[in-house]
Amino acid sequence: MKFGLIPEFIGRLPVITSVRPLDQEALVQILTEPRNALVKQYAKLFELDNVELDFSDDALEAIADQAVLRGTGARGLRAIMEEVLLSSCTRCPPVRMSPAC
Repeated sequence: MKFGLIPEFIGRLPVITSVRPLDQEALVQILTEPRNALVKQYAKLFELDNVELDFSDDALEAIADQAVLRGTGARGLRAIMEEVLLSSCTRCPPVRMSPAC
């Protein structure tokens, strides 16, 4: 016979922890490295319209800087990218820009 606390009870206990804010390098990694990274998602979205989308290192750093300035961290990366790419998303199909955007 074992004694202990059941997981359902442990899951209801509050946990207090401190986290440090993400720096620019960590945010750039979040944009590029995961399997479902935002950069890969937008590249695939543009690929549907036969447009090649490449991000320079400076562009990724600028997006990360905006997230740091706004204080949104990783959660704000998608909103920042949507702001930047919204006009390109709507402009690319009708204009049929060159293969590289």
